[in-house]
Amino acid sequence: MTNEELAAVFEHIANLLEIKGENVYRVLSYRRVAESLRTLGQDVHVLRAQGRLQEIPGVGKAIAEKIEELLDTGELGFLKRLEAEVPPSLIDLLQIPDVGPKRAALFWKQAGITTLEALEEAARAGRLRHLPGMGEKSEARILEGIEALRRRSHRLPLGVARPMALRWLDWLRQQPGVVRAELAGSLRRWRSTVGDLDLVAASHQPKALMDAFVLHPEVYRIIAQGENKASIETRNGTRLQLWCQPPEKFGSLWQYATGSKDHNVRLRGLAQKRGLSLSEHGLSDEDGHEIHFTTEEDLYHALGLPWIPPELREDRGEIEAALNGTLPPMLQREDLKAELHTHSNWSDGAATLDEMVSAAYQRGLRVIAITDHSAGLGIANGLTPERLREQRAEIETLHQRWGDKIVILQGAEVEIRADGHLDYPDEVLAELDIVIASLHVSLRQPRAEVTQRLLNAIRNPQVDIIGHPSGRLLPNREGADLDWEMVLTTAQQYGVALEINANPARLDLDDVYARRAAEMGIPLALNTDSHTPTDFDLIEYGIGIARRAWVEPSQIINTWSPERLLAWLRARG
Repeated sequence: MTNEELAAVFEHIANLLEIKGENVYRVLSYRRVAESLRTLGQDVHVLRAQGRLQEIPGVGKAIAEKIEELLDTGELGFLKRLEAEVPPSLIDLLQIPDVGPKRAALFWKQAGITTLEALEEAARAGRLRHLPGMGEKSEARILEGIEALRRRSHRLPLGVARPMALRWLDWLRQQPGVVRAELAGSLRRWRSTVGDLDLVAASHQPKALMDAFVLHPEVYRIIAQGENKASIETRNGTRLQLWCQPPEKFGSLWQYATGSKDHNVRLRGLAQKRGLSLSEHGLSDEDGHEIHFTTEEDLYHALGLPWIPPELREDRGEIEAALNGTLPPMLQREDLKAELHTHSNWSDGAATLDEMVSAAYQRGLRVIAITDHSAGLGIANGLTPERLREQRAEIETLHQRWGDKIVILQGAEVEIRADGHLDYPDEVLAELDIVIASLHVSLRQPRAEVTQRLLNAIRNPQVDIIGHPSGRLLPNREGADLDWEMVLTTAQQYGVALEINANPARLDLDDVYARRAAEMGIPLALNTDSHTPTDFDLIEYGIGIARRAWVEPSQIINTWSPERLLAWLRARG
């Protein structure tokens, strides 16, 4: 079983225990284990072999034994017994707005309802309204929630959610009385996928703003509306939440609405040690006196902390690092001097070589690599060795035109074939300034086979970068089932750079493995995989992933001076 599969098991257990009515702390302990497994950055099989399972946050002796049972048998006796008590299909009900574990348990225990289909049938027949705590309005909301569930996917890719949220943010900033408006939630933390879209605003007229928000023409239904918060669903099934406070409370509101939940729990613990409570309104003492904060910086300082960048707020050690003064320096766009993965109309790009070079120069870059596809990826109009040499001649002409304004490298994104060989022979690769090797096809091969393909590329002395290592496409194509411990260890041994691909459809490496790679000293490349001049602006997505991964600027080869970058490439042969 993979880390993610193990995490799913423990998340499943937590949901069933919550429906059963178990102690909240027991439920939270299983959720904590699930999150730790998802963000581990190391293959749990390796930790098990080293006898280090109990080093995983939240894993004690009993959980370690459950992990070992799952790894040995693929099953868990404890879970089987739990599923014999609590129908697993009840978990589907938790996806419906307004249905939590207590209500799911109510439907099950008092009405015998265990599936979505049975719940919808009962609601339409009017059989829910007579249950304790229910009524006609509650029943109607259940039906609305089921319809909403059909219209929306579980989570939106960041590349879909962010542009949508930015449009709403533009609208919000134009509303009367709005002093400031910003993104919050997982969007602001740059998670690869997001659930609801969270917006925050500062205004002395919150009610008027909430009224305008719920009357927006894109609103399909109003989920909830209060004086300072409203939640709506759009016609495409996306849910938005708007929070509003006066300007003097904006800092605490923005921090609270940004999250994550686990990060905020840790902050509340720090406040409690000072005899205070923390909420979206600020800090309060035992007498109810409030301390307000216009900025997040002031709030963090009041808790004895430096400001913590939102990308780090996941309770993955950022509180300890802040207390110790060891938060990492955060990557900025101006740190990047090179773009090393681009495509032109020589393969599947939409622009000429000169247009791509011009786009890079206009954005202040000092190095660009043209890395069109090799011929093996037929759909990409890849270059044969002969066409590659023709392209070299055009690039030489560009060298003369651009002079020392920008360094232009000729490279290639070389396909790692299904049989493990690279698309070009080594003598062709040796003619290039830079070589990216990537997986695009046969991603569903067994773990050992697909991992070996990647290891072959890493060990090839002509390969400089492994492009979008897992090959995933968000939201529907999972990456290859790689043995990440082998991939990372081999990349470390051979000094090959692993790419954080900034295209929002990829975001690959993800932040978990990018952080692990950085901790191992593996060089990282941060590229846009641009196919058009405007694609260069996708770099902000990759920066978000790098920042979430605690990657320092110096660990990314795109931040190096042209001289250092070229020396590194020459040293690699």
